[in-house]
Amino acid sequence: MAKHENDFVDINSSSQVNKVYKKKNTKGRVTRTVVLVMSIIMLLCGTGMVYYYSVLDSLNFQEIENTKPTTSDTDSDANTVKTDSLIENSHVLNILLFGQDAHGSGENDFGRSDTIILLSLDNLHKKIKLTSFQRDTYVTIPGYGDGKLNSAFSLGGVPLSVQMIEANFGISVDKYACVDFSSFRKIINVLGGVDIELSIDEIEYINAQIDVNNQENKTDFLECDYSKETQVVHLDGYQALWYARNRGADSLGGISDYSFSGDDWDRTQRQRKLLETIMTSLKEEASLTDMVEIVNEIGPLVTTNLKKNDITFLVSNCMTYLNYDMDEMSLPTEPNWKYGKTDDLQSVIVITDWDAVRYDLASFVYEDLVTGGTASTTTSTPE
Repeated sequence: MAKHENDFVDINSSSQVNKVYKKKNTKGRVTRTVVLVMSIIMLLCGTGMVYYYSVLDSLNFQEIENTKPTTSDTDSDANTVKTDSLIENSHVLNILLFGQDAHGSGENDFGRSDTIILLSLDNLHKKIKLTSFQRDTYVTIPGYGDGKLNSAFSLGGVPLSVQMIEANFGISVDKYACVDFSSFRKIINVLGGVDIELSIDEIEYINAQIDVNNQENKTDFLECDYSKETQVVHLDGYQALWYARNRGADSLGGISDYSFSGDDWDRTQRQRKLLETIMTSLKEEASLTDMVEIVNEIGPLVTTNLKKNDITFLVSNCMTYLNYDMDEMSLPTEPNWKYGKTDDLQSVIVITDWDAVRYDLASFVYEDLVTGGTASTTTSTPE
């Protein structure tokens, strides 16, 4: 695909960290973008495609304060905006997905975010893009100083987490959706489970977690064919959650035989694989009637700031958007990070070149709309 001569954002964000931005109101999203957003986000949260306005009453709507910076430069041809160090484009909508491991008991106890994935819906290049953020990445948390990326959620919930992602990585976040672990299990079960290809080690890890957590009365151990390196297995909600949380373990539950290799990079890859598998399954197998039933059952389990009037134009052509190609990446990118220790000896991921990481994310999300700097990772060029 040829370069768009005027469609670009010049990335130069060396002064970005430690800033807290005030957002402008974003208007004028075209109907097809709204359709795509709702279709994919609901699929990723397990709620399917929403075709009937009345069904949306089941969703838990929770707005967050609008915090985008004031626009400083606009390219009218590309509809691309450079807002100080944040960038956005009218053809791309970014939704931050949260997997919450527990709800806090108090008003200001937000629990923790075990998963943070940026879903980018790119109408220009006809792609769906998933970006995982490593939870141990050492970042600046607006109003709190430096800390691990996932600690922003425990300190300020979704609003602070959105501010943290924007202030550190320079990408505008438009919407969010949040599902806790209990809801995740219910969502998978409502979907009838998920068929996914796993390795022997991954199967044994799931079985080990079921054993040490005494969940035999809630789910089943997976069968494993040891003559095959990988095999397709059917996961219910409990099994799928253990798969999505798998980052390896040494002597799980104090049992030396329950030792598994892996790290958080492996876990985020599994999470993206699970989302892709669910989307593919729904696209290929679910009917309109199935989707409406799914929404009715799962809607109350999803918290989001997607409004009812945002999706009144959601129509049957959303299946076209579900046929978009899917790309994925994980941040920070190589070779722009190293392991380090905080003053209290916590292990963290230290980003050594913030400009490179921000550019890699921008070029992944916006592709040929971005110029300036040299990306250390590449994405496929659309035809």
